[in-house]
Amino acid sequence: MMKRAIFLDRDGVINRAVVRDGVPHPPTSLMELEVLPGVPQALELLAARGFLLIVVTNQPDVARGTQTREVVEAINQHLLQRLPLDGVFTCYHDNADECHCRKPKPGLILQAAQEYGIDLRRSFLVGDRWSDVAAGQAAGCRTFLLDAPYNQRWRCTPDDEASSLLEAAQRITGLLNQEERITYAKSEWVEN
Repeated sequence: MMKRAIFLDRDGVINRAVVRDGVPHPPTSLMELEVLPGVPQALELLAARGFLLIVVTNQPDVARGTQTREVVEAINQHLLQRLPLDGVFTCYHDNADECHCRKPKPGLILQAAQEYGIDLRRSFLVGDRWSDVAAGQAAGCRTFLLDAPYNQRWRCTPDDEASSLLEAAQRITGLLNQEERITYAKSEWVEN
């Protein structure tokens, strides 16, 4: 049976994005990394429901020369060691590279789905930017957009919205509970 996953953007969803001039940026070092409140609880809640937890993150500052790949990988490793994440998939390209992995394209999600045997129709993407939502929808996932002043909400139509990852996790588990009740009711109806 194929697995379910929660695909998570990194900066602004897992850890605090550094906002300069209204534009979000990744932390420049491990010293600047701050896991957002409620994230560990949200991840534990989702993992307990059997979801794989996969980070899919654009890190174009590497291509732009303002960040090193080593720092990005150190941050990713730090998060993998301290949070119940199953994997991190990173795009190091910039827009001009026109790669298939840079969100809003779904390449990172499709790669993770292939590697982990994930059923994308039964999976979710949680992001804080329109490009996250677009990538999730292109891959066939249900999407959540987290409230952020920089998310350009007008550029996308997410399936749902939340103020934090914890709120999104609670809504996702609520949806699962509802689906399970409907499935149970249908099976009871067929048996009778």
